[in-house]
Amino acid sequence: MPEGDTIHRTAATLRTVLEGQRLERFEGPRVRGRAPADGSRIESVEARGKHLLIRFGDGAILHSHMRMTGSWHTYRPGERWRRHPSRARVVIETPASVAVCFDAPVVELLDERGVARHPQLAALGPDLCVATPDLDGALERMDRLDPATPVGVALLDQHVASGVGNVYRCEVLWATRTDPSRPLADVDGGVRRELIVTASRMLRANLGGRRRETVPGGLAVYDRAGRPCRRCGASIRTRRLGTQARSVWWCPSCQH
Repeated sequence: MPEGDTIHRTAATLRTVLEGQRLERFEGPRVRGRAPADGSRIESVEARGKHLLIRFGDGAILHSHMRMTGSWHTYRPGERWRRHPSRARVVIETPASVAVCFDAPVVELLDERGVARHPQLAALGPDLCVATPDLDGALERMDRLDPATPVGVALLDQHVASGVGNVYRCEVLWATRTDPSRPLADVDGGVRRELIVTASRMLRANLGGRRRETVPGGLAVYDRAGRPCRRCGASIRTRRLGTQARSVWWCPSCQH
């Protein structure tokens, strides 16, 4: 699933080709909600954690969430698409560009009232990809979780802080030497703040579009089961964690 840094990079790309442009064509035959009118101005492109919002001058707002399968592509008018048109969920065409959302499972048209009342958007925690995230707000939300919640599950909870996915969950826990299975009751306030600060720092460090890195040369533990820990040399392990049974990778020697 694309994480917050990926969605923010996507928003930045779409912003350069869509913002301020006049809508010539909108296609979304399977998308529920009122479509923007041809001729509307595209007002803004915004990332919120793993969600993307495109606002049109007539009040329509396109909400998309990529989950595991979706992606946005941009093309010049008349340019050949890199995926088959049957996989397009939405097409946004302006005089200078074409933006296509392929395969996203969540695509819907809202208005401002719908955004404010949306069960996922309205409940999102502070976005850790922004320049000045509300760290105190994220920590307050974490404090409300069941104390028995494993810290590795809490980091994935988008109600606590938005943008962290499985890659950053594993890398943040490694960087802070924290066992993913440790219950929140055993994680003091200083470590909790370090987790949120580290997550924000890592996400923001990868907004530039280069190959994702959390340590020099790549990643520390994610998807490295059986390979040596970059810090202590012990063998990286993996297991399923939480009710969603997401895989987590960690070092049993230096994360405790």
